[in-house]
Amino acid sequence: MKRLAIASLLILAICAPSADAASKVKPSPSPKWPPVGFSVKGEIYAKVPSVKELVGIASNSKVITAQLAEKVEGTLICQKYSCGAITVASTNGCYWWEVKSKVTGPKNLEDRTITTLGTIRTTTTGTAPKVYKTILLISSEAIERGNKISNINVICHHAPATEPLKKNIYTPVAS
Repeated sequence: MKRLAIASLLILAICAPSADAASKVKPSPSPKWPPVGFSVKGEIYAKVPSVKELVGIASNSKVITAQLAEKVEGTLICQKYSCGAITVASTNGCYWWEVKSKVTGPKNLEDRTITTLGTIRTTTTGTAPKVYKTILLISSEAIERGNKISNINVICHHAPATEPLKKNIYTPVAS
């Protein structure tokens, strides 16, 4: 009986059509439109990705991977500083994206009163219509305090930029 089963498996293996390398690798499916689980304001769709989603996004994006791999004083940037991310898309496409956000957290380690510590203004290149883009929001506030990136405002620009793009500017609130 065992011989018959082994012989059957061998025959199936020999007779089965072989797949070439091209047929084994399948491209990722195109994201659905309109995006599910995104906030919508006019033509703009935005969502703060979960950690799991961000790991998946980074595995498919050399830009995000490089940003997350950046080190400051020997420590990965988002293990040293408070960071956030936003995934955006637009029905009509954008020449460039601008994201404004706030960094909030305790005043200091002794006074746990939540306050605005600073703002982040991030600019990046545009996208075609219905194309997703994840943008990292990186502050210069120490992560140990338990800060959060909040009040995220996304702007899709429909005219060419008049300033250099791919900038992430953190401005601390004057104390």
